[in-house]
Amino acid sequence: MAEPIDELRARASTAPDERLAPYLAKVRERASTVTDEDVEELKRAGLSEDEIFEATTAVAIEEGLRRLDAAERVIG
Repeated sequence: MAEPIDELRARASTAPDERLAPYLAKVRERASTVTDEDVEELKRAGLSEDEIFEATTAVAIEEGLRRLDAAERVIG
């Protein structure tokens, strides 16, 4: 099962636009606090909904995989 996870990991790892950095940190650390205003602020900065969605999804996947890796290290 490692192969599909490796493919997912490779697809999710992208260098996001620097304008997204604070937003993506929020998604990583406290996703439940992301608001519509956060997204609107990014749109006002010139990002499209597609760019925001793709970056959000990639970071959520990366964070999920990071947590999976941590759990595997603990479990063994």
